[in-house]
Amino acid sequence: MAALSFGATLPLCPAQQKTQSAPKDQMFSGEVTAMDASTLTATRTGSKVSKTFLITSETRFEGKPVVHSRVTIRYVTNEDGDRAVRVIVRPPAVKK
Repeated sequence: MAALSFGATLPLCPAQQKTQSAPKDQMFSGEVTAMDASTLTATRTGSKVSKTFLITSETRFEGKPVVHSRVTIRYVTNEDGDRAVRVIVRPPAVKK
């Protein structure tokens, strides 16, 4: 007969193990209000909510953002701040 040891620990199955998940992607759309080689600041139209994003060598661009251009930014938040993953330049708004 096998003896059970109540002090022994069993390895956890993968579903029970806590894994450190990657930062979740978030989105922000607005107008570029400032930009330099390492940051991009955009303000959401109408609400005036502003965010500054870190630009790294991993940031991908669709188009060339300039001040006053409309952009959609996919970003992740980490200990350094909000890092832009992808910046998509949108066409200018059509005035009616």
